[in-house]
Amino acid sequence: MYRAASSSLKRHLKGHGSYLRATRFATSTAVATKPSSGGLFSWLTGESSSPLPPLDTPLGGIALPDPLPDLVEPSKTKITTLHNGLKIASETSPNHAASIGLYLDCGSIYEAPLYSGASHLLERMAFKSTINRSHFRIVREVEAIGGNIGASASREQMGYTFDALKTYVPQMVELLVDCVRNPVFLNWEVNEELQKVKSELGELSNNPQGLLLEAIHSAGYSGALANPLLAPETALNRLDGSILEEFVAENYTAPRMVLAASGVDHEELLSVAEPLLADLPNVPQPHEPKSIYVGGDFRHQGESGATHVAIAFEVPGGWQKEKDAIVLTVLQTLMGGGGSFSAGGPGKGMHSRLYLRVLNEHQQILSCSAFNSIFNNTGLFGIYTSTSPEFVAKSVDIAAKELLAIASPGQVTQVQLDRAKKSTKSAVLMNLESRMIASEDIGRQILTYGERKPVELFLKAVDEITLNDITKIAQKIISSPLTMASFGDVINVPSYESVNSMFHAK
Repeated sequence: MYRAASSSLKRHLKGHGSYLRATRFATSTAVATKPSSGGLFSWLTGESSSPLPPLDTPLGGIALPDPLPDLVEPSKTKITTLHNGLKIASETSPNHAASIGLYLDCGSIYEAPLYSGASHLLERMAFKSTINRSHFRIVREVEAIGGNIGASASREQMGYTFDALKTYVPQMVELLVDCVRNPVFLNWEVNEELQKVKSELGELSNNPQGLLLEAIHSAGYSGALANPLLAPETALNRLDGSILEEFVAENYTAPRMVLAASGVDHEELLSVAEPLLADLPNVPQPHEPKSIYVGGDFRHQGESGATHVAIAFEVPGGWQKEKDAIVLTVLQTLMGGGGSFSAGGPGKGMHSRLYLRVLNEHQQILSCSAFNSIFNNTGLFGIYTSTSPEFVAKSVDIAAKELLAIASPGQVTQVQLDRAKKSTKSAVLMNLESRMIASEDIGRQILTYGERKPVELFLKAVDEITLNDITKIAQKIISSPLTMASFGDVINVPSYESVNSMFHAK
């Protein structure tokens, strides 16, 4: 802003330079004989300004406000559990807007074969017609207050969110609860979304990384986590409104729900939400369906010009082993990676190991990045790479050696670890500045832990990570069975046995 203003002033003065010079010469005598009263443009005309008091002289008759304290105590998350087991949680903020979300312990892992694809379709059916509102009315009500709504489905949790000015909190909560509790699943709306899902599945080949992430789960797990997150094509002709109603009735119960808000006074939220949610039945919460990590191989011959490969291993314990999960988060930052052509220009992410050791050294590799997918009790960590078919065997070998390197003592330096720790803390803190992410963090942490852990504990845990911690978690990961997935021209992709032998040599 200041730079633009400065440039504008320079252009203005350049166009009127001769006038200013003439004015200065014509008034030079007057300047010598008559004291100037000064003023804003005295420096342009050569006049001397009147003596002014020093800038640190207090102004008379003005009461200055108290200075801000050096440390502003962050708002604490308040949680109230209703008699039916539903939790209502919130934190205040000085923002004029609020973000509210209804989060559920429900996802594709709870889908029996009859309900396969229900979570994906429910995500698409969010904020459609309810008993009390048509879809058109919902859209108009949201637009009238300038709000934003959204829904997301994952393997373990679902979320419905509403973001708007905090003066509309009662309207936000009422509409949000109505859409989650009272959907009617009109046939024409369900069929319309099924057609969109079918189109979405048809375009999945344009997103090889997303396709491989799905394949890694189906190949690596036996049990609930092997269930597809995206509705399979075989389910599209079976899914309908009645199946969605049954799935919602079975899984959308009070003990499995959290209403979370950022930027809302807790007592205000409680007064609005409790009457709308207190009558939900208190149904005993089911045990999470079991998943067993087994490892495996998935290959899909596609028409892509490049070959895409992902290799991964299990993260034992998942989020429940909190320290390991935090170490793994820092490890992913440490390895980093990305594409060989980046919108950020040369040097973006240049300090990560995969950028320095892989992308900079091997121009044939189009992209190489570390990824993780962590759940309550397990998870996956690995490397995704894409390259030309003739270089794919070499790229898999390079990716495997990078995983072996971080599991070897002395291969990671303290400088690299410190940089990764700072980057991780910076990313988390900046993300939490978003009220929408803060609201989601409240809801999902309470579903996982039953509480929201202070961010200070996370930062302290990151600071305490040592080089030995990185080596130990990497060794623990690669000791599990290998999971591989490949897409594109897979003829030259190394066999599962040959890659697995690199990590588990007999």
